[in-house]
Amino acid sequence: MSWDPKIYMAFADERTRPAGELLSRVTNADPKRVADLGCGPGNSTGLLVARWPNADVEGIESSQEMIAGAKASGVKARWTLADVAHWSPSQRYDVIFSNATLQWLDDHRHLLPRLMGYIEDGGTFAFQMPRNFDAPSHVLMREVAASGPWSAKLRDVRKLNVGEPGFYFDILAEHTASLDIWETSYLQVMEGDDPVYRWVSATGLRPFAQALEGEEREAYLSEYRRRLREAYPKRADGKTLFPFQRIFIVAKK
Repeated sequence: MSWDPKIYMAFADERTRPAGELLSRVTNADPKRVADLGCGPGNSTGLLVARWPNADVEGIESSQEMIAGAKASGVKARWTLADVAHWSPSQRYDVIFSNATLQWLDDHRHLLPRLMGYIEDGGTFAFQMPRNFDAPSHVLMREVAASGPWSAKLRDVRKLNVGEPGFYFDILAEHTASLDIWETSYLQVMEGDDPVYRWVSATGLRPFAQALEGEEREAYLSEYRRRLREAYPKRADGKTLFPFQRIFIVAKK
């Protein structure tokens, strides 16, 4: 799937804020090697470079479009084109960080212990993921997918991979010296027409949209957009409220 850094960064503050809050709970003072898994256009990597200017910070991303955006960002990091699902570094890291990426990957029971294996003793694995898949924005996405003539094409376009906090505690506890797990629900105040649609079009909606073509694609998107307007109505002041829940995990090895 292709990514568009400009569309993704249309909500730059909202997408970067969770990365900053996750980073604030990482206690490593002077790591030598730091990895940003799924670095996107480099917004989260920039936070890591600012926190640890003497570290070797590497942004890892599977999208060529996002890597190009990261390289153009001016962030002083190394950029690696690689699929996180199959990433196998030759050296360990002191910190592995991931901002809203691992929800795209399945089999977390095996993925997360494998990633922990790439961390030095005393190092940290810190990641956050959306956990809003029961929100109207995502429920409607699936309902419209299942209810139209396109249902066969959209049946298996995306799995729901994110579990509840206890699920991650059970996976990671035996691999960690300390484990910090919490959730935050952000009330995102958005402006303009169809803001929730614009938000999801850069992320969760992409697999559905890209599985269709032409008039069929436009019909699906039009119906989904119509239902979003009903679920997230514009207020009298012109703003739209979009609650968004995320799970945060900081695992110290």
